[in-house]
Amino acid sequence: MLVRLLYASRAVDTSPAVVSGILASARQHNQANGITGVLAYGGGVFMQAIEGGRQTVSDLYGTIQRDPRHKDVLLLHFEEILERRFGGWSMGLVDVGRVNASVLLKYSERAVLDPYAVSGKVSMALLEDLMATANIVGHT
Repeated sequence: MLVRLLYASRAVDTSPAVVSGILASARQHNQANGITGVLAYGGGVFMQAIEGGRQTVSDLYGTIQRDPRHKDVLLLHFEEILERRFGGWSMGLVDVGRVNASVLLKYSERAVLDPYAVSGKVSMALLEDLMATANIVGHT
């Protein structure tokens, strides 16, 4: 059974090296465990969709909750799925700082990534829009 989980968290350390390290470890772990997804990052906030087997995704989310690089981890959305939406990425990356402000304003009051201020459905719609407008990079 495939599931999709969407969560938000805040970076404890926002230095580029730490953020790059999180992305690199996600790609390595996910590829080895059949997980696909996308990570959006901006302003110290992460929003990540992960897809895969139910137990594998659940275990990964538990690991993220305990990861000292993250704080304020919040589950935004969870669902059983028939197929993957982000199957082309072991972990695609969206640098929100490079996204046209109008895309963010379409889903939020301000042109910033703030999944804490919107619903999980709105956050998922934003990720789908970013994917459709080729704002996701990092195919692996």
